[in-house]
Amino acid sequence: MKGIKKSLTEEYLYLDLSHQTEGCIFPLHTSVTVFLLLYCDCKIFKVCLVLTRESTDISQIKNVLPQDVETQIISREELPSIVQNCCLPAAVERPGNFCRAGLAVVLRHIIQKSYEADPSKKEILELLGFKKTCLKACAEVSQWTRLCELTIPSAIENFIRESSEQPSTIPVEILQLEKKLSEPVRVHNDDKLRRQKLKQQKAAGVGLSLAKDKTKSKACNQEASEELDSPSKSLELEVAFSKLTAQEDPASANREPSHIRKVKASDLPPLEHVFAEGLYFTLADIVLLPCVHHFLVIICKKHSEKLVEFPLLASWYQRIQEVPKVKTAASKCGIQFLDLPELLTTSNKQHPNLSEVPGVEEQSDPSFIGGPRPTMTKLMEKGIEVMFSPHPCPTWTLDWNNLPAAVSPKEGKMSSDRALRKQQQLNNLVYVVTNQARPGDRIVDFCSGGGHVGIVLAHMLPSCQVTLIENKELSLVRAKKRSDELGLSNIWFIQANMEYFTGMFNIGVALHACGVATDMVIEHCIKMRASFVTCPCCYGFIQSTSKFNFPKSEQFKETLSYKEHMILCRFADQTAVQLPLQRRLIGKQCMCLVDLDRARAAEERGYSVQVISMEPESCSPKNNMIVGVPI
Repeated sequence: MKGIKKSLTEEYLYLDLSHQTEGCIFPLHTSVTVFLLLYCDCKIFKVCLVLTRESTDISQIKNVLPQDVETQIISREELPSIVQNCCLPAAVERPGNFCRAGLAVVLRHIIQKSYEADPSKKEILELLGFKKTCLKACAEVSQWTRLCELTIPSAIENFIRESSEQPSTIPVEILQLEKKLSEPVRVHNDDKLRRQKLKQQKAAGVGLSLAKDKTKSKACNQEASEELDSPSKSLELEVAFSKLTAQEDPASANREPSHIRKVKASDLPPLEHVFAEGLYFTLADIVLLPCVHHFLVIICKKHSEKLVEFPLLASWYQRIQEVPKVKTAASKCGIQFLDLPELLTTSNKQHPNLSEVPGVEEQSDPSFIGGPRPTMTKLMEKGIEVMFSPHPCPTWTLDWNNLPAAVSPKEGKMSSDRALRKQQQLNNLVYVVTNQARPGDRIVDFCSGGGHVGIVLAHMLPSCQVTLIENKELSLVRAKKRSDELGLSNIWFIQANMEYFTGMFNIGVALHACGVATDMVIEHCIKMRASFVTCPCCYGFIQSTSKFNFPKSEQFKETLSYKEHMILCRFADQTAVQLPLQRRLIGKQCMCLVDLDRARAAEERGYSVQVISMEPESCSPKNNMIVGVPI
């Protein structure tokens, strides 16, 4: 066929396989991946289903596997070594030292490879959304990615399992999705579309007052839509399906009349969801469909009276069936769509169970005084002062002039000044790691970026196995290219979120891991009882999450409130060279105190920890190192 590339690299796709129930393959990550393969008509990968239970009845499983996807069933022991260190799903290229792991990363890769194989399938690439960012942000920092990739599949699996034994509670994650579908849509041409919608409403006899009345706008729009056969929704549907069928966008027609152009943006009617992320069908819809389908099957069978609580989810479920190729792909992987009754959105009240969703709340502190100085004084009164451990060898440096060119950061596409500073940063980390490492050790470079740390370590420590973990594909591909030039055989590349790496290791390293990513690295190392050498960055992005609360150590918790700790974090970011000297000095002190809290927290869990200032200090405004060794 014209446009199809024949000489693509063969890749293996590894999917977990635990069991099947009523035509559904579990875990749901596997159902989602198979559904995408069928939707894309992707034949590029050799698909291996990995048994998670020895007792799994293979004959029953084979009956529910789609015939269009060639698969083989293997045991976990047959996985390549690199894949054994990751959560599935995972995709591996030959010769096998580059692995992509985790649902979002693997699905995005399937889409890219399908499009590369046949560039005429532009609708497949459109699944990645505007600027190709759909589910690109890692689950550690994006609540939406986390909801789609982790919490909804997991919650639905638990719901299905519990419903077979006892009356089950509606998953909070489903309630969150219903709420998400009720929120106004934000798109890149938002203003233009909302003016087009206003024009459409006025033409249908719906006055501007509907949009101006902030407190009653939703209720009024609902009444109007019932009376006028949904004119307020027709624009969104037209825009969504014109893109799917490659027709002209209705909003890109003529210029709006002057009375429409003069309306303030704040008075324009909001856009409503057609699909999960807004107006357009994306990868998020692919991920959610198998999960929501199996949820609705249970609801219709056992809790049909509760279906009215999810009118927007039911509308989305019906609408997604109109997308070309969805019904075909669904039927091939055992999804028989339900015929749901039409439900009206009768209320925008928050579901009572949504109040149970945990959130980070700032406690009011009547004694709180803003600014870093009162906070630092408060710590000093408790005996906590800015204090750095001495640098073990401040003048040590790698012999950069005699190292292969591909080892140098200059090969990472940066200016000579920045490359020099990067070399100075590497001198500090490499010295500490090489003095700790022993032959046979496994070293992990977390948040590796272009591989500046990992490649140097792999070259300097040929008897150690070095693994680079990075979420951004282009950075890791660049690192692999440099590694190939050096002929390194002791290095692995894993594109994945940090938490999807499950392998054992001895030393964890991270240079300028942003915000709480540094805390995630330290936590990962502590769980493995591994040493860690981290250089934090982006202190201003630190905040309490589902995984961490700040302050972290008991000593700091007894002294500072969350708000006071956040003051330290914000001022710790004020160390840029263009700032006044006095402000930079305060910033450096705040950096030290934030890192001392991290150090104390690790010490409470059986580590010996030092906070060291890198040499020379001019190598980076963020020049702290936290070095921890298990006792």
